[in-house]
Amino acid sequence: MNGMLKRFLLSRSRAPMTTVFAVGVLLCAGVAKAQSASNADLDKVLAQMDAAAAKFHSAQAKFQWDQFERVVSSTDTQAGVIYFLRSGATTEVAADILTYDGQPAKKTIVFRDGVLKFYQPQINQMTVIRAGDKQDQFESYLALGFGGSGSELKKSWNIAYQGMETIDGVQTAKLDLVSKVASERNTISHLTIWVDPTRAISLKQIMFEPSGDSRTAYYRDIAYNKKIPSSVFKIKTNSQTQVVQK
Repeated sequence: MNGMLKRFLLSRSRAPMTTVFAVGVLLCAGVAKAQSASNADLDKVLAQMDAAAAKFHSAQAKFQWDQFERVVSSTDTQAGVIYFLRSGATTEVAADILTYDGQPAKKTIVFRDGVLKFYQPQINQMTVIRAGDKQDQFESYLALGFGGSGSELKKSWNIAYQGMETIDGVQTAKLDLVSKVASERNTISHLTIWVDPTRAISLKQIMFEPSGDSRTAYYRDIAYNKKIPSSVFKIKTNSQTQVVQK
């Protein structure tokens, strides 16, 4: 709209001020009306997510993570199965990475009780990261769009509603998220998620970095509120496993 108004003024530099003012009022009114409708749509989506979050217990899905590196213009793809278990405000996440660029590559990620564990059986190494006082931030990223309420989303992110889109036959709300924590924006400039607000489940996400790199996640064959074995949140190691604390 600003560009349109600028071109209008340049092409009509001698137009009476009343005409210019009238055009400005009409353009501003159109923007305000669109923003008002967008805000109402966002409020509706967040309210749906609040209701869905109260019913969410678990989810299991097949995933594909595409990591794009701008400098070399290449994409690495990991795929596997991911699990989410939510109890109250606590979220547990486990992911079994099964392939890397189409080749077998077993790895396991588990986030539980504020601790993130990453196990690589090929080298028998476990990396352990403790969330500490940043547990809420860890959970907001790891469980983004899976069982989280609209209120929780609004608490951590500045949200822009970008309309409804159909993914795999499911009506999803497209939301662009910018962290309210300034330091986090140095790592992740913004996130776009496509979420089914009636189940509080995300079907697609894109994470954008300031460098131009990005990660796109797809979630398919989602099992909603089905029983998940507790064993998926436990990593089997042995006495020879090297543990790296970070």
